[in-house]
Amino acid sequence: MDVDPTVFRLAIFVLAIFVGYYVVWSVTPALHTPLMAVTNAISSVIIVGALLAAAASGSDGQLTGNILISKGAGAVAAALAAVNIFGGFLVTQRMLAMYKKKSK
Repeated sequence: MDVDPTVFRLAIFVLAIFVGYYVVWSVTPALHTPLMAVTNAISSVIIVGALLAAAASGSDGQLTGNILISKGAGAVAAALAAVNIFGGFLVTQRMLAMYKKKSK
């Protein structure tokens, strides 16, 4: 009996959610700032892929429906990744400020 590929992919997605949840919640508080820095680095790699998708063009230079969808999805992904990077740096800056000694 063959398993439907959609069900297989959905099962992998659900397992990834559970693994991600337990990995994130098992991180000690001392590692949250470095973890945020790594997350910002990953988001910067994602934005490169989003910009490549937004710059897509057909082999003959014509804009077809699939190319327009690719450009639109790339633009949305670039915008969301930019918000994620900016927010990540703000959160990291705030977390680092918590470790500074307060002057009297």
